[in-house]
Formats: sequence, structure tokens, C-alpha cells
Amino acid sequence: MNYLRFIVVSIICFLIYPSTCSKADWINLTGAETAPNIAEIYIHNDHIQLNLEVFVNDLETFKELIPDDWLKETNVQRPEIDQRLKTFSTQKFQFVIETGEKLQANIKLVEPRLRKDRQSPFAGMINPLTRQRVPEAPEDKRVLYVELEYPFNKKPNELTIIPPLDEEGRALVSIGFITYQKSVPIIDFRYLGAPAKLALNWSDPWYSKFDNPNLKRHHKEALMSFLYVEPYEVRHEILIRVKDMENWINFNLQDTDYIEINEMEAVKNKIGNFLLTKNKVLIDGTVYEPILDRVNFVKVGITGIQLLEKPERLETSAAIVGVIITYITQDLPKQVTVDWELFTDQIQIVPATSIDPAGPLLSQVTPEDNVHIWNNFLKKYKVPTIENITVHPDKLYFNFPLGTLICIAILLFILFKIRSFNDAQSYKKTGIVILTIILGVTFYFLPLANLSIPRPSSTIPKISNDEAQYLVQTLLKNIYRAFDFREEEHVYDKLAITVSGDLLTDIYLQNRKSLAVQKAGGAQAKIKEVKVINVNPEPLKGNNLGYLFNATWTALGSVGHWGHVHIRENQYEGILQIEENNGVWKLTGLELLDEKRLDSSATSQKTSSSQID
Repeated sequence: MNYLRFIVVSIICFLIYPSTCSKADWINLTGAETAPNIAEIYIHNDHIQLNLEVFVNDLETFKELIPDDWLKETNVQRPEIDQRLKTFSTQKFQFVIETGEKLQANIKLVEPRLRKDRQSPFAGMINPLTRQRVPEAPEDKRVLYVELEYPFNKKPNELTIIPPLDEEGRALVSIGFITYQKSVPIIDFRYLGAPAKLALNWSDPWYSKFDNPNLKRHHKEALMSFLYVEPYEVRHEILIRVKDMENWINFNLQDTDYIEINEMEAVKNKIGNFLLTKNKVLIDGTVYEPILDRVNFVKVGITGIQLLEKPERLETSAAIVGVIITYITQDLPKQVTVDWELFTDQIQIVPATSIDPAGPLLSQVTPEDNVHIWNNFLKKYKVPTIENITVHPDKLYFNFPLGTLICIAILLFILFKIRSFNDAQSYKKTGIVILTIILGVTFYFLPLANLSIPRPSSTIPKISNDEAQYLVQTLLKNIYRAFDFREEEHVYDKLAITVSGDLLTDIYLQNRKSLAVQKAGGAQAKIKEVKVINVNPEPLKGNNLGYLFNATWTALGSVGHWGHVHIRENQYEGILQIEENNGVWKLTGLELLDEKRLDSSATSQKTSSSQID
């Protein structure tokens, strides 16, 4: 049977899958990214770049940008392009610095395009906060794409962004906008419905912000701590900027403003090794050996925290590193504490989130209260275990209670003897007494001993559908659960409880390969739920205690890192070969027939307070 196909597709796809297999970390419910008109604003050291996507139905509002040769009527009298741009810069889309000067625009590119696809999965649904429907992008995808530059001589401290306004000071058309200073996103997509004032921090763009509190980004904090507490494992995960790490580490960068591609590994190693010795973690009062699980560059995009999949030159002020430190435990702890010690002049409050099987608990640490504590309040939670599924004795033997057999033999002997009694009444009374005694003795000896006689193969009872469903579901769940353990020998030992033969070796070897994938940037997922939809058992030829199960099942898995939980569900169809082995059921073969992703369950959950903005 196709064992390796099952291993690679069915198990490893869940246990190790990269960020590209998951949905985005965060979803914007304002609907601004689907607005008819889109403005992307990039603030550089000497100019502002404005990229506009103008909806075809709103061209009249931006008519100054339409080239002369695009007009159908050739005799239209209109100002020259320089005058039109001056009008556009002072009356339409304006950038005003603190002195009151309105920056002058220059066109770099203008061309017809189809709008960039920024569809939100919640478009058309009801925002639970506003109770308003999340807007959808226009069906007509035609836009006028324009790139403009607004140069300046001196870096402004304040910048006011003004869209085309009506007489009442409201935006003439619906505009969704996003703003970056260099490569740092200052906000997520929001609506530009009125003038917006921005305070610029040129030494550290991370702290540039609009005065309107509604104009913000979801990932506001520069330093965050996440404590994941699970059976057999505790993970301390940290998000931190390289610029903040410069308070403790000298990276010796070629250019202090940038991290070059060839410097990225050295930067990651220094940060990982540094954090490995900081922020002491105690598990039930004991210091455990920390394992530097993973260090990755991440970026804050319009959809949240994302792994930086391809190395690229990064600005130091925008570069963020995610560090995962793991502690292997024997069970679910009773208490975990993190003694946080990293603060700066600008970072005096560090969000600290603990996530356990019941969900997230938001907290924070400060220099005055710097111990993050998780206590186990999970009264009804049971740690998942892997146990043998024993074959019911009725399938292996005819079982007779030895005490009952002895009592029956005695009863028959006594009945034979008392037949010689002449007095019928005495016979009746004596028989009742003896039967009562025998019945009591029978029940007394019943549980003490059994006489087991091996069943002939032809008398082995058939497996019921309920038994088949339970057996398949439990064995599959055991296989997935074996990968909850981190040590290879533990994984092998747990697999051996459920799997035997060549399949055990194949799954174990494939797991070793998957660990290499994980170290290269994949995320270790855990299966939370296995459901058998249907199962059809057939006897295995030549083995009356073996079956082929044609089964369909689903596996729901999740992976959580840095406060975000990605959930995916797959459905499988396969033929499982299950046999009795030393009194227990074991999976000895499996052929995968079909696999499909259930997209309706492929959602993402965020475990911080800014899940919905």
C-alpha cells in the first residue's frame, strides 16, 4: 500500500506547514481595502509618493490627472499639465506641512489598469462591532493608476493629508488609504474621509502616528511576549524589533539604517542567543533547559504578522524578529512564571499574553511588576493520552466463569442424590435451600476466575459499525497525537503503541525529515479533532482478526505563534488495514485515496485584544 503517500500528505501536511498554507493573521473589518478608490502613501526622506487607483466611475473627481490624448473630444479646452497638477496639489489631493506649505505633485506614471485584488473574506458580512455590512469591492475592476511624487526640501515634523473635499469638508468620493513612513506601516487600511494630521518621528518611524485615534495599525507594540502552555511543552515566544535590540546588542551593521541580506543570519543568531539567557522561565518552580526552537524575521503587513519568506534588505527601524524558546515538560504544569527584564526608555509596558488549552489571557509587565504568571485553572481539562486499544476477549476466546462451572457441577450432583428422598415435601424444601446456596456461591465465585477456550476462527464475531468507527477514529487520533511530543524517541515510542510493521518505520523516518522542514521555517501544528464520517469494514483475507476499513474522516489542526492561531481542516478517504497484534489493535497499512481542503474551516483567530478594529 502507498504508505509514504499517506505519511507525507495526511500527517506531515498538518504537523509541519509553512505560513503560506494558512490564512492571514489579522483581518480588517473596516472594508477600506475594498473602497472604490485606493491611495497608498509612502513617506521618504525627501519626498512623498502617492499611488492612486481611481475608480472608473470617479474619474471626474480626479480629472486633472487624465492625459490629453485620452480624451475622446479633441477640441476640449483645458489647462496645461503643470497648471492642472498645481490645482490638483492645492485643491484636490493635498499634503500640507506644519508651515502651511502645500507640497507640489509631479506625475511619474499614469496608465489604465485593473484594480489590485484586496478582497477581504468578510466582505459583505456584518461587522459585529458596528453592525454595518463590510463593503465589497466594485464589480467593475477598471481603474486609472497614477504614481505621483510630492518633494520637500526639509523633513517635516507634521503632515496633513487632505483628500478631495466637498463644501461641507467631507471627502467627495470613497477613498481607502494606507500610509508608510519608509517601510514602517503607520496604519492599516482606513477610510480617508476628512483631513488627517500625522506627527512624524524621523529618528524612529515606528512611533509616527495620526492624531485621530481611529487611524492606527493593529500591531502597535514594538515588543511583545507570548507564553504558550500545552501538555508536554511550554513555549515562550517574543516579537522584538532589531532597533530595540540595539539597546543590548552591537550588530556591527554595514549601514546602521539597513540590514543587508548577508547580515540577516548573524543578526538572528545574536538575538536568539541573547534571549536564550534572558527572561528566566520557571515551570512549577523549576528551571528547565531552554531550547532555541526558531528565530525568524517577520514583517507587519496589511494582514498582520507574516514570516519573511524570502531574504530581502530591511530597514532597521522596521525589521522585526520572532523568537521561539521551548521547554519540554512531562505533563501540563500547575504554574509557569516569566521574569521579564527587557525594558527601554520608550518601552515601559510590554504586552504579555498567556495561551493555554482554554484560550488566551491578556496581561502586561512593567519594571515595577515584571513577573508574568500563568496558573493552571483548568479543572475539567484532561491531558490527551495515547493508549493501547485492546481486542475484546470475546473475539479471542470463549470465556466461562470457573466458579459457576464448579457450582453447576455440584448442583447436578446434589440434585441426582436428593431424587432418592421419599418425603416429597422434604425433597422440595431441601432443593430450594440447596439451589439458594448454590446461586449465592455462583455469584460469589463469578468474578474470581474464568476458563478461556480459544475460539475457532469461524466463530469470531463480526465487528459492528460502531466498533469500526471507534477503532478507526481512536487509531488515527493516536497517530496524530504522537506528534505532539517533541523528542524523536518519544514520538517513535508513542507511534509504536498504535502502528506496527513497515508503516511504523516509514512514519518515523518521515517525521525526522519533517523536523528539518520545521527548522527551515515551518510551523508545528497539532491536531485538535479527528472525526470519522463513515467507515465500511471488510474482513482481511487469511486473518480473521484483521480488517480493511474503507473510511472517510476529517482532521482539524491548528498552529499558534506570536498570538495568532491558524486553523485548517482537511478531509481524507483511505483504506486502513488494522490487525490484532498481541491482544491489541494496530494499524499495519494505509492507502490514501483522496484528500481535500475544507476551506469553510480554514479560518484564523487572533489572541490579542486587537482582533477586530
